[in-house]
Amino acid sequence: MFDDIRPYRDDEVPSVIKKLVNEPKLQSSIASIKLPKTHKICPPLARFIVQVYLKRKSKKIKNIDTIQQEVAKYLYHLIDTSSTHFSYNGIENIDQSKPALFISNHRDIVLDAALINIALFQSNLTTVEAAVGDNLLNQEWVSDLMRLNKSFIVKRSEKTKRAMLNASKNLSSYIHHTLTESKQNIWIAQKEGRAKDGIDKTNSALISMLLLNKSKTVSIADYLKQLNIIPVAISYEFDPCDRHKAIELAAKEATGEYEKSENEDFDSITRGLVGKKGQIHIEFGQPLSGEFEDSKAIAKAIDEQIISHYKLYESNQKAYEIIKDSEENLDQPNPLSSRMEQLTAAQKKWLLTMYANPVFAKEALSHT
Repeated sequence: MFDDIRPYRDDEVPSVIKKLVNEPKLQSSIASIKLPKTHKICPPLARFIVQVYLKRKSKKIKNIDTIQQEVAKYLYHLIDTSSTHFSYNGIENIDQSKPALFISNHRDIVLDAALINIALFQSNLTTVEAAVGDNLLNQEWVSDLMRLNKSFIVKRSEKTKRAMLNASKNLSSYIHHTLTESKQNIWIAQKEGRAKDGIDKTNSALISMLLLNKSKTVSIADYLKQLNIIPVAISYEFDPCDRHKAIELAAKEATGEYEKSENEDFDSITRGLVGKKGQIHIEFGQPLSGEFEDSKAIAKAIDEQIISHYKLYESNQKAYEIIKDSEENLDQPNPLSSRMEQLTAAQKKWLLTMYANPVFAKEALSHT
């Protein structure tokens, strides 16, 4: 059941691990990061060294739980080396006797769900199964890695409307089944793709997908109780991918399009993981409850919690002041100055705008 999208089970781990250890593309990817000089001079030697390392490490891995423990060690190291402070709040809003569907803003391809997992792990709560779009899984080994670490696949590449509808129905059923039958926490981003412009807005189509599995005899309020949706706000002082996002947004503004390079998604994943992020804060909101007219009303309620709980940093406030004051001040000294070096005026404007938009969002929410 759900075999084409679900995470791997414990009994599948040994065979998948063996396949990954012997995967040349995975070996090359690791070697390019860990052994860049050797990989450039002699790729076969670099791949061999990585393969030997992976074989040794894989002997410790027996099931999904041991994989999660290894991933946690790596994440703790990443937090220590790429951030100045990591904090979270609102754990008391989580009913430990009932699995939750965490819906958060989406700034980083991998780290958003990983940080929520760290907060849950440190609080002795069950980690999440994380949704990942099949657009990021264009290579089988990437899909295998994600599914080993409790990720399930969101199909976005179906060719026809009927196929997309069927995939959405299957995903809706899987999420409900996982929450109510498997008793497993789930994370999904509030919309497809990262909020590159800093505007955190839930796509009502996501909520419509979640409701596809609801029978006509069940009210929206009762079905929401079953899903137990908890909005989560993730705040980064600095976005390691901000320059590249700004370049993309400026290109789209100027020409209407932007063409990704072949390895751009993988480069963004790497940059997001190891790049400097300053302070990071996660705030868990209150479970959604009450009567809602439709998916748009539910999305609005999620947005209100995410915006209100978003933590603003000096990087946000200064960017807001510059953007609100005058575009002529793009080059005045601010916490983002070093990140804007060698960018065009249009690119600088977009970089500042992505940091300023959370302040504009809070301002707009306070006036409603």
